[in-house]
Amino acid sequence: MKKIEKIMVPLAFSPYSQGIVDYAIMLATSLDVEKLIFISVINQRDVDAVETITAFGYEVDGSHYVEEIKKQRAAALDNLLEKSDFPEERMKLIITVGKPANKLLKHAVREEVDMIVMGVKAKSELAHAFTGSVAEKLFRRSPITIVSYRDEKISEKLRKRIRI
Repeated sequence: MKKIEKIMVPLAFSPYSQGIVDYAIMLATSLDVEKLIFISVINQRDVDAVETITAFGYEVDGSHYVEEIKKQRAAALDNLLEKSDFPEERMKLIITVGKPANKLLKHAVREEVDMIVMGVKAKSELAHAFTGSVAEKLFRRSPITIVSYRDEKISEKLRKRIRI
């Protein structure tokens, strides 16, 4: 069995992100990984919506929107990593634009990651009903092992659904 050298951590910067980051760092430290890659995908659908608004004459610009989101997400990751003692030189941040599941899979293969650590949900269940789950798509299509993090709140909710 191959040693785990690279772990990719997709982030949607939801309320669950701190737990996912902490869990990934704990795994990365325990496994002494070479690289911990955090990745966030700006949904192309959102960029297209901004471009549509621009076409109606509003002073909004798709490229400025993307740059602003990139700045916000980089700052958000800095906040999530505030208490981390994982070496900064062994971490990498990728922020890209596209269809989230497709982009995540392509980057996982391109970066030659050995494991993906992600949460089971980033949005509300209502949003999931309309858009589908990026996590579900990754679990079905990923050639790479995925570790599914569940915080205490989600874990407790799932336990209640299981009848013993």
